Amino acid sequence: MSGRASLMLLDTASLYFRAFFGVPDSVKAPDGTPVNAVRGLLDMIARLVTDHRPARLVAAWDDDWRPAFRVAAIPTYKAHRVAGQDGERWVEEVPAALTAQIPVIVEVLAAVGVARVGAPGFEADDVIGTLVTRELARPAAERAAVDVVTGDRDLFQLVDDEARVRVLYPSKGVKDLLVVDQSMLAERYGVSSGAAYADLAVLRGDPSDGLPGVPGIGEKTAAQLVARFGDLPGVLAARDRSDPALAPAARRRLTDAADYLAVAPAVVRVARDAPVEQVPDELPRVVADADRVVELAQRWGLTSSVRRLVDALAAV
Repeated sequence: MSGRASLMLLDTASLYFRAFFGVPDSVKAPDGTPVNAVRGLLDMIARLVTDHRPARLVAAWDDDWRPAFRVAAIPTYKAHRVAGQDGERWVEEVPAALTAQIPVIVEVLAAVGVARVGAPGFEADDVIGTLVTRELARPAAERAAVDVVTGDRDLFQLVDDEARVRVLYPSKGVKDLLVVDQSMLAERYGVSSGAAYADLAVLRGDPSDGLPGVPGIGEKTAAQLVARFGDLPGVLAARDRSDPALAPAARRRLTDAADYLAVAPAVVRVARDAPVEQVPDELPRVVADADRVVELAQRWGLTSSVRRLVDALAAV
């Protein structure tokens, strides 16, 4: 690989949710507090560092899991996951045993020295999209290959072989990552690029995020439309000019969904210019605060996981 060594971006909430549900809740601190998500996340990071040896590492954070600009465009966006409201902020429905572990994750990452960054009013997806965009703006000789680690298909839209951006998707855990590049998108989804995947996602929708999509147009049809007309604007232009290559049923469905299609792209596509603070992102080969690391490891019963992570960092 020429130029700078690789940059790894972690979709942190996606990973600690997976850790919480993948590691038994019998994993507890000495005081009985569950720490399964903390331990699982630390073990994930250790494995990722060992297997992929990035030179730079950032844990992207959800400062706002349900941003106002997305809700204003599509009010159903993540509405089924709302537990309540705290002032102007939506409160996500999260198991109490996981909520209690998130501050521990923050403390351990800080003590180890892993960069963690969010952006007010934006999701971790937007942080990652912005950091990828900044990397691609570097001079070619300084530009790193980027690995985005996420369990969320939304970030497949960032895949770009020429720019050396791929997604590592833990479909069966980090021991067996699915490498998502353009050939995988073509094989599995019938689209040629990350940008085309975003167009497909707009048309298909995503019930897990409260995005209705275009009724009657599923994933396969969406991929065929994007391939035939080039991109989503091309599909909509074909609709508007009554292109004979667009089947009447598809034209009717796209017309009926015109209001949704006018706003959905800005909801589905990640932000590329979120106000993400510049943070030192070099992989911490030596922990930032050794005494604090020892204290946290002992307090929360994380000695083995912390040791694996520290050893992995030192070995890169």
